[in-house]
Amino acid sequence: MSGISRHDVLIAGGGLAGLRAAVQVHDAGRSVAVVSKVYPIRSHSGAAQGGVNASLGNHPDGGDDSWEGHAFDTIKGSDYLADQPRAEILAQDAPVRVLEMEHWGAYFSRFPDGRIAQRPFGGAGFPRTCYAADRTGHQLLHTLWEQCLKRGITFLDEWFVTRIVTHDGRAGGVVALHVPTGELRAFAADVVLIAGGGYGRVFAKTTNAYINTGSLTAAAYRAGARLEDMEFIQFHPTTLYGTNILMTEGVRGEGGYLVNAEGKRFMDRYAPSVLELAPRDIVARAIQTEVDEGRGFEGGYVQLDIRHLGGDVIKEKLPGIRQIAMDFAGVDPIEEPIPVQPGQHYSMGGVSCDENGETDVPGLLAAGECSCVSVHGANRLGGNSLLETLVFGKRAGDRAAEIAGAGGAPDASPADALADALAEERGAVEALRKRTDGERQIEIRRDMQRTMTEKVGLFRDGARCVDAVREIARLRTRYRRVALGSGHAAFNYDLIDTLELRGMLELAEITALGALVRQESRGSHWRTDHPKRDDTNWLKHTMATRGKGGQPVIDYEDVVMAGYEPTERTY
Repeated sequence: MSGISRHDVLIAGGGLAGLRAAVQVHDAGRSVAVVSKVYPIRSHSGAAQGGVNASLGNHPDGGDDSWEGHAFDTIKGSDYLADQPRAEILAQDAPVRVLEMEHWGAYFSRFPDGRIAQRPFGGAGFPRTCYAADRTGHQLLHTLWEQCLKRGITFLDEWFVTRIVTHDGRAGGVVALHVPTGELRAFAADVVLIAGGGYGRVFAKTTNAYINTGSLTAAAYRAGARLEDMEFIQFHPTTLYGTNILMTEGVRGEGGYLVNAEGKRFMDRYAPSVLELAPRDIVARAIQTEVDEGRGFEGGYVQLDIRHLGGDVIKEKLPGIRQIAMDFAGVDPIEEPIPVQPGQHYSMGGVSCDENGETDVPGLLAAGECSCVSVHGANRLGGNSLLETLVFGKRAGDRAAEIAGAGGAPDASPADALADALAEERGAVEALRKRTDGERQIEIRRDMQRTMTEKVGLFRDGARCVDAVREIARLRTRYRRVALGSGHAAFNYDLIDTLELRGMLELAEITALGALVRQESRGSHWRTDHPKRDDTNWLKHTMATRGKGGQPVIDYEDVVMAGYEPTERTY
């Protein structure tokens, strides 16, 4: 193993889930390193705005909240596709995890009596979303980063993982490329825990950062892990028209109105009881329907109006939203409504794992948006994504430390397996650098994004899904002859983009195929040719395994129930 660094646990991904897991592994006495393709404080977790859910019961107008109510709202919001015992874990653990972050220094907004402030969010029966103005993710990310620095945790920044190494079916390390130098190295570990975020950049219109390509999800898939429920893609109702920058659900939680080109609030047509505070899938489809039926503004948007809240409230509770609207749309929301449209926002599906992060591949764990614990089902409630990173990041860290300390994997990745994987990756990258005759990755990427947005978007049907599957297959063929614009080693982002595109095409294919075979409408997956939810045939998870030739093989597993019987989902 000479020249190959070893850690008990190697965490790939430096966002909230990865950092929370790292703290837990370290505190259990195991050696841990975090490898991240960007500096951790640049992780996409920092872009989360609106808040994190917990049944603290602090809101003065809401009565008594409970974890049971939170679990029910989560399961109903999921359109009954969530695994119910795990949704209960999410809700039960929420107060402890949020208060833990407060005690570690997270700067939450407060009610006048000093308690953590909570605001209403869509699909919730109680105002339980704790927030730090409209910069909650930023606060939580920096708080966990400080906790990691305090503990002296090892960070390997700007290392892009190209491969998860397995030996005899067990994960035991990774091969990664150092972005500043172009060096490829192998890293050994008893346990590999991936926490790489979502893959929103598969779509053209997305709130996701450029780094959200799903590279670790694809690496896990190639290493033998199954992917679950990939057809369930959340489209956030309110992204800034023209740029798709997120306009947090907290804007509507504070009382914002959605208004069409006729000057009318329209959510009473779609969710008469809760209006703008319906779950995201319902609000997103409502906005798109208004646009498609000619009641949107020219170009295809509606307006998000908060002028009635007043300047003081906007400046105190939504300062980031105001700044973004002014900087990127030339609109001061104190004076004018904000132009918004739906955009891809979150992936409910991901690497299939249990409540402790364990996947089908021994020694490989997953946490955060790249995983599918199946607490979100067909539609995630706002405020549950930050919570998931804290709850299941902690649990995955516990389990990773336990496995690493059990002595059951001392020979999980011997030197020859890592050396062989490293040699193969070096050969593939070198061949790519030398190739001069071929197509540039950006053209393939744009065609993929356009195909997914147009054919596997908010509204789907069988014909468009068939077209998408066929087109992605053609793009994968084109990718075989992809060529770089430059073969230089240092900071070659064309190389990184090209390597990531391989995985993006795989994830796009699985998403489109899952959308094609699921012949019902449930949560975020809306088939216009199958407009009803079908619990008789489709109360089950879609599972994708990598088959021969890299083609996905689809299978199913039943949803795990815990007494919450599916009912009609109305708001």
